Amino acid sequence: MARTVLSGGRVFDGTGAAEFVADVAIEDGRIVEVGTGLTGDEVIDVSGKLVIPGLMDTHVHATSSGADVLKARSMPFSLQFFEAAENFKKMLHSGVTTARDAGGVDLGIKTAIELGMIEGPRVQIAISVLSQTGGHGDGWGVRGAVDNFMVPHPGRPEAVVDGTDEMRKKVRELLRAGANVIKLCTSGGVLSPGDDPRHPHFNVDEIRVAVEEAEAAGAHVLAHAQGAEGIKNALRAGVRSIEHGIFLDDECIELFHETGAWLVPTLLAPTALNEQIDAGARMPQDVIDKARSVYAVHTEAIRRAHAGGVKIALGTDAGVFEHGVAWRELGLLVGIGMTPQEAIIAGTKTASELLRIEDEVGTLEVGKAADVVVLGGDAWDLNRFGDNLEMVIQAGNVIVDKR
Repeated sequence: MARTVLSGGRVFDGTGAAEFVADVAIEDGRIVEVGTGLTGDEVIDVSGKLVIPGLMDTHVHATSSGADVLKARSMPFSLQFFEAAENFKKMLHSGVTTARDAGGVDLGIKTAIELGMIEGPRVQIAISVLSQTGGHGDGWGVRGAVDNFMVPHPGRPEAVVDGTDEMRKKVRELLRAGANVIKLCTSGGVLSPGDDPRHPHFNVDEIRVAVEEAEAAGAHVLAHAQGAEGIKNALRAGVRSIEHGIFLDDECIELFHETGAWLVPTLLAPTALNEQIDAGARMPQDVIDKARSVYAVHTEAIRRAHAGGVKIALGTDAGVFEHGVAWRELGLLVGIGMTPQEAIIAGTKTASELLRIEDEVGTLEVGKAADVVVLGGDAWDLNRFGDNLEMVIQAGNVIVDKR
């Protein structure tokens, strides 16, 4: 195989070390050497540019592209599969080389990426979002009309469950369907009319059964958890990550430390949701009211979690809004107190540990897959990441080259 060398860049390898000037040699899709004076069949001059690991977005929904309810209702059923292909391409071209789809994508879409039929990041999939009756993932409203963003189909099982027996069977069905991860809603949500994000959903026994079944199959559980009690129930039951964490309190922070769980804040979700409302997106009024009310609370909660030493991994909830802008989450993480370097690590090394793929990706080290992003300009101004993005490399293949 040809040997490609990225020459003379400022390497921030994601391990926690300070940036250093070095060459990065790539062969057969992997990093084979990091040092100075390296030679190769092809030498790409990246002198003065920042070289970092590919980003990871640990919370996306690739089968949707926004929160406009009326627009979603009018979409033909099969359009979601083509939309996912376009959205995964946007992710990859924006520097996201690994993603965890938190509901919507089925095994067929994931397989299409792996076969090279469509462009996209490495991906783990939850397939469906498990919810109790009347919970965040239950599409039935008071008039009996279904308003479900994830209509069941042969590759995506029905997701409303109640009780430990139903939970055990449904998790097994999802694993059979190809899920790498299991997603539960342990609280109400913002986008679901009629429930309250502060209220807990599922009891500890129901959540624990899901964790047991997932872990037995080498998978893990992520919990949509916004209210404090839903967060605590999920952590006590052993989930691997809490998504959103809007109303977390000091006891939640203690439980994060006791359990070793990760927090995926998705700060961009309320930010982008309110931007869509301002632009005229059509949503139920109670959804608009909830979106307006949680923004400041969410930001302050994540600020306290970071100050309290909670492990934070980057995730955006893209799908609630457009894809291809995961880099905006980096700036929001800096806004709650992270250094730019800490934000990059949240979106690389820490994210890889959450997804249990740290031996494969997440840092620029010898033996790891060559997933690399090159940034020009004032690269540490993460709010300009999109403008500064010059190259995206996935498994040694140059996907984007704007030099």
